[in-house]
Amino acid sequence: MSTPPLLTEESRPRLASFVRMQRDEVRESWVLQAPERILILDETGKAILDRCGEGRSLAEITQELATEYDAPPGEIAEDVMAVLTLLAERGFLEYD
Repeated sequence: MSTPPLLTEESRPRLASFVRMQRDEVRESWVLQAPERILILDETGKAILDRCGEGRSLAEITQELATEYDAPPGEIAEDVMAVLTLLAERGFLEYD
């Protein structure tokens, strides 16, 4: 598998076409499901992914989260970038 290009503030992330996010009642958590893979999301991952796939840029997602959680945008940007980079590296996420 090739390494995806680096995420930037202009990147517009979305779940890969074969990935779906759903509530797993047995685990009592949100999960990402892909062929033969599952990833359990924490609250941070869920909050970030809720904003992906609607054409929002990474910068817009960061600003929305910073406003919602009344947190410094710089700290939020680091968290968002870390989560989305990890998901992209594992093939769960695509972006323009």
